[in-house]
Amino acid sequence: MEGKLPVRARIASALSRTAAAVSRATGRGDGSVIGGRIGLLVDPKLLDRLSAGRTVALVSGTNGKTTTTRLTAAALGVLGPVATNSFGANMPTGHVSALARDHEARYAVLEVDEHWLPHVLGPTGAAVVALLNLSRDQLDRAKEVAMIAKLWRDALATHPEVEVVANADDPMVAWAAGATKRVSWFSAGQRWHDDSWVCPQCGAAIVRDGEHWRCAGCDLQRPEPQWTATEHEVIAPDGTRHEVKLALPGQVNVGNAATALAVAAAFGVGPASAVPHLGEVASVAGRYAQVERDGRLIRLLLAKNPASWLEAFDMAEQAPTLLAVNARGPDGLDTSWLFDVDFSPLRGRPVLITGDRAYDLAVRLQVNDVPFTHHTTFADAVAAVPPGRLEVIANYTAFQDIRAELDRVL
Repeated sequence: MEGKLPVRARIASALSRTAAAVSRATGRGDGSVIGGRIGLLVDPKLLDRLSAGRTVALVSGTNGKTTTTRLTAAALGVLGPVATNSFGANMPTGHVSALARDHEARYAVLEVDEHWLPHVLGPTGAAVVALLNLSRDQLDRAKEVAMIAKLWRDALATHPEVEVVANADDPMVAWAAGATKRVSWFSAGQRWHDDSWVCPQCGAAIVRDGEHWRCAGCDLQRPEPQWTATEHEVIAPDGTRHEVKLALPGQVNVGNAATALAVAAAFGVGPASAVPHLGEVASVAGRYAQVERDGRLIRLLLAKNPASWLEAFDMAEQAPTLLAVNARGPDGLDTSWLFDVDFSPLRGRPVLITGDRAYDLAVRLQVNDVPFTHHTTFADAVAAVPPGRLEVIANYTAFQDIRAELDRVL
């Protein structure tokens, strides 16, 4: 496929792969960003050129996009090689790096930052777009949820050829996807409601009755889903039930699996063919990985905003739990979001805290009446718990710090 590219694009693609390989070899990272950056410097149209001739799916949302992308790529693997940004580099540099790395793959599944989705729809020529959810994230620099929903809606309105797979349980997503008629709806449940009490269409209140929701002031309401996630199954549009046996924890990942199956179906892959491949995904860029250290079985869970912390509590077993919070650039500098998280599910288990902003977390836990012990390092925290399972829930840079300290690629 790369042989059909113009000479400049072929050079840019080769340089992208080389830069990524050097980055990995020197231990500077996985090369996903630097490779794409160099490729785009040589050929600013490289994303367009590398996407041409492929069938591309994009996956976007505030939470779950890395995992859903990985599950979708696994489901589509029955068709042949799939290019994907499996390490979560979800902006154009990461997309270019992924496409350059697997330059002969006819299919691609790309995770896309929710802010960037409108900008990459055209260049990638996406055939399918999966919209997962929208909630607050990085308050000091992210756009308001309703603004992202409008960006999505406007972008989809200009690309009516794109098939959309969208979350019927999220009013913001339902309104954004309503700009196009080519929608397959899935239901995965929505634990976090605090960013969707107001209708994005008219400003009236959203009224909820169990899983159903509607606007009190206009005709916006929950669409009827074609795909539904239950506790252990995904129900397909024809009513058939498919048991999903995942290596990943939590009900949220059954919902992510339902999304992956819906996207695969848009590519012509039926659930019966795709389901067995979902169970092969055991770790996603280190998330959910289990590592044994000094007699402790440590499981890593990433939680970066209020909605994802609630899901992490659902995944974590009743065992000693270490919470780690930083506030560096990739995390967002504002930690006031901690007061939007209900930490009460952690009561009754040993709770340990660490990280740059452990004192912020300590205040929040005291308010929520959750006892804890503070540890200045990850190693001290591990030593403080008895042999057995240790659940670790960390936001982005704290998670990366812990991965590095475990001294292995996960």
